[in-house]
Amino acid sequence: MREGLAIIDCHHHLWDLRANYYPWLTDRIGMQVCGDYAAIRKNYLLADFFRDGAGLRLVKSVHVQAEHDHADPVRETRWLQAIADRPESRGFPHAIVAYADLAAPGVEGVLEAHCQFRNVRGIRQLLHEGFLDPAHPHPSPLEDPTWRENLGRLRRFGLSFDLQVFPQQMLQAASLVREHPSLQFILVHTGQPIRRDADGLEQWRRGMRDLAACPNVCAKISGLGMFDRQWTVGSLRPFVLDTIDFFGPARCMFGSNFPVDSMMSTYRNLWQAYATLTAAFSGDEQRMLFAETAQRVYRL
Repeated sequence: MREGLAIIDCHHHLWDLRANYYPWLTDRIGMQVCGDYAAIRKNYLLADFFRDGAGLRLVKSVHVQAEHDHADPVRETRWLQAIADRPESRGFPHAIVAYADLAAPGVEGVLEAHCQFRNVRGIRQLLHEGFLDPAHPHPSPLEDPTWRENLGRLRRFGLSFDLQVFPQQMLQAASLVREHPSLQFILVHTGQPIRRDADGLEQWRRGMRDLAACPNVCAKISGLGMFDRQWTVGSLRPFVLDTIDFFGPARCMFGSNFPVDSMMSTYRNLWQAYATLTAAFSGDEQRMLFAETAQRVYRL
């Protein structure tokens, strides 16, 4: 890794199973895209994040909602802001991407409540869950006209939207993006390339090109370990480099997805892999990928 290269981790989580309620980690254990996750069913606090990042020039971070209790989404935001406000936190997490159900009747009040906390920058609501269990599919919010309309409310609050879909949803997602040209979208987890056969890869590339054609979409290169538990630098290469080719360094950013991706790699090894894959890039391009794109998009 280039010596002294600043890192802004654009996608990580913290959780305290004693202070907050995360159903997916405690009592309603269902199918997960990343398989067995018993190893992360424990607290992951800021001290753990700092320990994992030791030795790297980790300057800022973006916390993405960790599927806290949907009935009380502002509780997670309040807890995170309190962490960021402590002197010993050094401002981490510098940005918070919160949860809101954009189809709910009271969503405007939830958005207002989130925005009382100064580090809030955006919203993530998972859009891919109907595909996780083929035996029990349910409609995606993408198919809900009320949800699609309410998405536009984010612009009034100055919020972005973290877009988490599977490749088979990307054409529909691009249509949504084009309905909201003034809203900043951030594609999560490299577009979640879950299928690695030839047809699946072509579907992923086609969808990525379609989303990249929308100037208001940036891409997070993150979460690849969820679909490749035994990843190597070589196995990550096409997804990292193709994404950068589609979107350009000015619209790509790197994230760790820790602690989820801690099941597949150490924090240092993940960032070293990103550095190895971009070793031939210019200094300006590396600075965009490792920090400057996240700095600009999340207004850090």
